[in-house]
Amino acid sequence: MKFLRKLFRVAHYHLRGGVIHGRLLGVEIGLGCRVYINDWGSEPYLIRIGENVTITGGVKLLTHDGSTCLIETDGIRYYKYGRISIGDNVFIGTNAILMPGISINDNVVIGAGSVVTKNLDKPGVYVGSPAIFVKSFDDFTNKLKKTGTQRPPEKSFMSDKERVMYHLEKASKLR
Repeated sequence: MKFLRKLFRVAHYHLRGGVIHGRLLGVEIGLGCRVYINDWGSEPYLIRIGENVTITGGVKLLTHDGSTCLIETDGIRYYKYGRISIGDNVFIGTNAILMPGISINDNVVIGAGSVVTKNLDKPGVYVGSPAIFVKSFDDFTNKLKKTGTQRPPEKSFMSDKERVMYHLEKASKLR
């Protein structure tokens, strides 16, 4: 029964908002991605996502600037569209917003609630509104190796709760 519940959860997020849904809408999505959104905006075909990318809940990928419809000349409105390109090995935190026309390099972490208004050209951690560089990806990796935990192979079939409790216990011993 536990296996069926897990299988249902995995299928549910893939079909409702995840990778399969995005691809059906025209989003280019690489291998090994985890996608927890179901709103791809009005031009999903302008979005390219590399491999091993995580897009968490509430993230908005904006491929046009709707405010341009306020500007017109001789009754003709202006439009502005922009592609979004996300490299490999990227994590985008909850409720982050990516503006039109931006490109994100490989090995980037974008903090929760951040607003990406320009290209993120170098690997690292970016946070804030607008998102700014706060540390290199190497510094992020080294800190995680000191403070994070790894699940041993023999524990690979833990429930979600067991997995979280295991990591909390291991992390408390590192302090």
